[in-house]
Amino acid sequence: MGEMSSFQLGVVGALFLSVASSVSIVICNKALMSNLGFPFATTLTSWHLMVTFCTLHAAQRLNLFVSKSIDMKTVMLFGFLNGISIGFLNLSLGFNSVGFYQMTKLAIIPFTVLLETIFLKKQFSQKIKFSLFLLLVGVGIASITDLQLNFVGTILSILAIITTCVGQIKKLNVSSTQLLYQSAPFQAAILFVSGPVVDQMLTKQNVFAYKYSPIVLGFIILSCLIAVSVNFSTFLVIGKTSPVTYQVLGHLKTCLVLGFGYTLLHDPFTGRNLLGILVAVFGMGLYSYFCTEENKKKQLGDLPLASQVKDKDSSPLLGGKNMGNQDEENHDPKKLSKDSVN
Repeated sequence: MGEMSSFQLGVVGALFLSVASSVSIVICNKALMSNLGFPFATTLTSWHLMVTFCTLHAAQRLNLFVSKSIDMKTVMLFGFLNGISIGFLNLSLGFNSVGFYQMTKLAIIPFTVLLETIFLKKQFSQKIKFSLFLLLVGVGIASITDLQLNFVGTILSILAIITTCVGQIKKLNVSSTQLLYQSAPFQAAILFVSGPVVDQMLTKQNVFAYKYSPIVLGFIILSCLIAVSVNFSTFLVIGKTSPVTYQVLGHLKTCLVLGFGYTLLHDPFTGRNLLGILVAVFGMGLYSYFCTEENKKKQLGDLPLASQVKDKDSSPLLGGKNMGNQDEENHDPKKLSKDSVN
């Protein structure tokens, strides 16, 4: 029970860190791009990943975590998928209206559910699907203002959805810290090469010809430092929960950003925004409640099996140490959570 409580505390901590760091970096980047006129989002992301890798490398050298070798082809593929998904999302925003870009982000959840159902044989109850539907409707009401379609933008959006979903559901037998440490250099390299090209296509400006003032450099450094927490918490949330839960969390951030934009930056805010946020928060609440209930049922269903194994192995010929190991194996929260619907 104590191990389960510590596991749940770790999940809550990861979710809180993800929300706090993501909202912080959105506010920082909005000031950098809107107020200071630095429009190179994709190149900035490559700098984020470079700083993240350097930070994790320093932590690894200080023995704060142990690096675990992973198949190089797998890591390169993982880094490639995540790197180009960022590029495709930025291009999608550049070639589509803001409303269609928000639709692209919303489509990631149902597509992830579909992929996990087909390839990972994961089951989602009707209650979970209904709560996700409410969430998507709420975020759509709050954030989608127009839908202007074009062929190139639609293709880019489809590629962004596919690469994002496949990159997030890929399962590797390593911790989130180890995976981020191994894959960050590849993601950074891909974006460092493609970022200036993508940004020039979108902004008609050259990142290397930009005149960097001290205040712009200060905000870039601050953005990179916050990004370390964003990248780490992203991998942590996906590792401790699921890709679907991470996407749900992402839409919570969208609602928070809308709220912070209104209160801190005085962005326009309408009754439609408020209604959408309330519907989305209600959907997220239902999703959290249904996930918790299904996890409890899953754990209770595993208890009879554990007791049967314990009774079977209760022979005097077997030592208590072996029985303890068996009990720990059956109640390992990581194993329970892996099979649960998050």
